Amino acid sequence: MLTYLIQAVWLGLVAAAQPGPFQTYVISQTINNGWRRTLPTAFAPLLSDGPIIALVLLVLSQVPATFQNVLYIAGGLFVLYLARGMVRAWRAFDPAAQGELPPPQHGVVKAAFINLLSPNPYIYWSLVTGPILIAGWREAPANGIAFLAGFYGAIVAGFMTIILVFGLARRLGPKVNRTMLGISALALAGFGLFQIGRGIAGWIGG
Repeated sequence: MLTYLIQAVWLGLVAAAQPGPFQTYVISQTINNGWRRTLPTAFAPLLSDGPIIALVLLVLSQVPATFQNVLYIAGGLFVLYLARGMVRAWRAFDPAAQGELPPPQHGVVKAAFINLLSPNPYIYWSLVTGPILIAGWREAPANGIAFLAGFYGAIVAGFMTIILVFGLARRLGPKVNRTMLGISALALAGFGLFQIGRGIAGWIGG
C-alpha cells in the first residue's frame, strides 16, 4: 500500500504543477482576486474528476492485464513529452508574460467545469494514473483507495500551494514560477522513466 501511496502523492503534486487550462485559470484567479478568494478552487478536481475516472476505468477494466504494460510504456513516453515541454517553458521563461492571463471568472463550479473540459485529466487518467489504480485495486481494494486518497490529497495541496505562492508573487518575484517549472520538469522526467521501466519489466516478466 505504501508504494501506491508514494506514487499517488508524487503524481498528484506533478499534476498540480503541470501547465494547462485549469492551472492557468487558478493562477489568473489568484493574481486578479487574491489567494483568499481563490483558495476554494483548489478543490475543483474533486468535483470534476469523478466522471472522468469512471469513463477511463470502464475502458481500462475491459483490457487484459498484460496490456497494462503497454499503457505503462505509453504513459511514460507521454510524461517524458510533458517534461520536454516544461523544459522548453523553463528555458523560454519570460517574467513579463506572467501578467498575460485570461480575465478571471468566479466559482468552484466554474473551475470544475473548466477542468472537466480540459484534455489533461483524460490523458493523465488514461495513460498514467488509471493503469496504476487498476493494478493496485486488482492486488487489493485498499491499495486502490490509498492511491486515490493520496493522489487527490496531493493535488489539492499542490493547487493550494500554487495559489499561496502566486498570492505572494509580488514579494517573491517571478523566479519562483521558473523554479517550479524546473522542479516539475525533473519530477516528470523521473517518473516517465520509472513508468517505462515498469512496463518493460512487466512485459519481460510476463
